[in-house]
Amino acid sequence: MKHTRNFKRILGGVALAAIAATTTMASDLRLANFLSPNHPYEQPVFKAFASRVAELTNNSLSVEVFSGGELGAGPVEQYNRVVDGVAEFVFTLPGYTASNFPKTLLMELPGVIDEATGTQALWSGIKHIEDEYRRTKLVAIWTNGQNVLYSKKPINSIEDMDGLKVRVPSRNAGALVESWGATAVSMPAPAIFNALQTGVIDAAFIDSTATNAFKLIDAADYITTGMASSISPFVILMNRDAFEDLSADEQKAVEQAGREISMTANTVQLAGAKAGLEKFAAAKGKQVITLSAEAAAKFDANVGDVVQNIVSALEADKPGAQAFVDALRAN
Repeated sequence: MKHTRNFKRILGGVALAAIAATTTMASDLRLANFLSPNHPYEQPVFKAFASRVAELTNNSLSVEVFSGGELGAGPVEQYNRVVDGVAEFVFTLPGYTASNFPKTLLMELPGVIDEATGTQALWSGIKHIEDEYRRTKLVAIWTNGQNVLYSKKPINSIEDMDGLKVRVPSRNAGALVESWGATAVSMPAPAIFNALQTGVIDAAFIDSTATNAFKLIDAADYITTGMASSISPFVILMNRDAFEDLSADEQKAVEQAGREISMTANTVQLAGAKAGLEKFAAAKGKQVITLSAEAAAKFDANVGDVVQNIVSALEADKPGAQAFVDALRAN
């Protein structure tokens, strides 16, 4: 009897260990987010994605969100974190590591997509850029609103851009800004506030969600809009090995959750951009400048050449660039 009781205790211990191991495995997927946990994406995008993955897999997969750079500081390092397996998922902007995503970033160029339909257009043309995600799994991709100029001094004309140092999200956006006579400064969004406050930059090129998301209402006095502008992409990437270790059903669940959250995130972004512009316009001592048709025409004079030069140069190096742009414009 004593031996029987001991054997039952051993079996019970093994069962408990197996349950514990299963629980650990189910909680083993991490999403690294460099944004503050107070950012508008936290609940409706990142936490919602985690919940949807759990729901679609009947809780066989669990995703824990680590915000504010908990898994490593520096937005630019997010791509390396997911490639190296520091996190199974990361949120990042392709523009931060532009050399890895040259075709993806063609969608930024003025006239290629619009903010209302851009996310759907990207998914419709996704086959054209899949080769840029061989080292990772592209889980979600969405777009922001049109980028505007936040500045300390008013920008009413292209002449006001001359010599300004302007933060840009990527090199393509930088080419556009430089066609306006400014100097492009590449910089992650969380660094904009201090850079504007300290004079490291004179203006920032970003969509108007930044009024609230990055507190630019406290760092800038003017927003300028009305010119042909760029639109930035955002992505959730997954470590390639981690994705391939999932069962076929789990892979489908991650893909479905990612596609769904892409549309949600775009909706959140556009609502935030609208609210940010309205809040800035209503604030005391702040002004939203909408360029006159004449002033906007001067900003836009070289846009066609900028776009075609970038697309043609990439097509020569990576055939398929023009086909991707054509597919996006068709949507």
